[in-house]
Amino acid sequence: MHDTIQFVASHGYTLLFVWVLAEQIGLPIPAFPILLAAGALAGSHNLNLGLAFVLAACASVISDTLWYQLGRRRGASILGFLCKISLEPDSCVRRTEDTFQRYGARSLLVAKFLPGLNTAAPPMAGITGMPRKRFLAWSSLGALLWSGAFILVGYFFSNQLERIGDFAEGLGNGFLVLLVLAFGIYLLRRYQQRRSFLQQLVRERIQPEELRSMLDRREPVYVLDLRHALDFLAYPQLIPGAIRVDPKELDERAAEIPRDREIILYCT
Repeated sequence: MHDTIQFVASHGYTLLFVWVLAEQIGLPIPAFPILLAAGALAGSHNLNLGLAFVLAACASVISDTLWYQLGRRRGASILGFLCKISLEPDSCVRRTEDTFQRYGARSLLVAKFLPGLNTAAPPMAGITGMPRKRFLAWSSLGALLWSGAFILVGYFFSNQLERIGDFAEGLGNGFLVLLVLAFGIYLLRRYQQRRSFLQQLVRERIQPEELRSMLDRREPVYVLDLRHALDFLAYPQLIPGAIRVDPKELDERAAEIPRDREIILYCT
């Protein structure tokens, strides 16, 4: 933290703006250390607190607006691309859709605090057709809340952050190696879990042509359409004979699903 504070002090407002913009666009660089450092510098009167707020929030809104426009023009393909590069690609799209269906524009207030939803929320707003003025209003409030939270923590605890930075610096490279190792182990575990899950899907998946043949032969199959409500709204067509069930209602409607025939799940 000590090095971060010195780095921010040397480069000032330009670094704050560019760093936050890059992180919000989707680059894998955390912005909260820079925001904390900016707050700490404002607490020591080396930066202007109000200007730091404005610059960080503007960088965030610019990025959000870019993703919002891409969501409006390119649709769900943009959301799929963002989720592929997230740490939880298999649940990213569903989680984003569920959050927007439940909270609507209000989800933009807290999206930046939630990994995965941070970058995915703005294009979802564009996909769902949220009016531009409404999006900008909620996105701006969310940006101010997010950047303000970290900057104010740095501002009010500037002395404590400096001591923590000095302590971490005293540990030397060993502290950095430990952090990198812990993060690497976490990523490796997530990768192994996802790989095992995908291998199971490959073993059990059937191709659309196979299902078509089964339906043409009138085999006793039970097709469940598990698409999210927003996906169904965009493409309301159903496979012949399919039963539409919201994934959140599966437990409640489990008794309706027959056990004497093959069950085909369809979700995209």
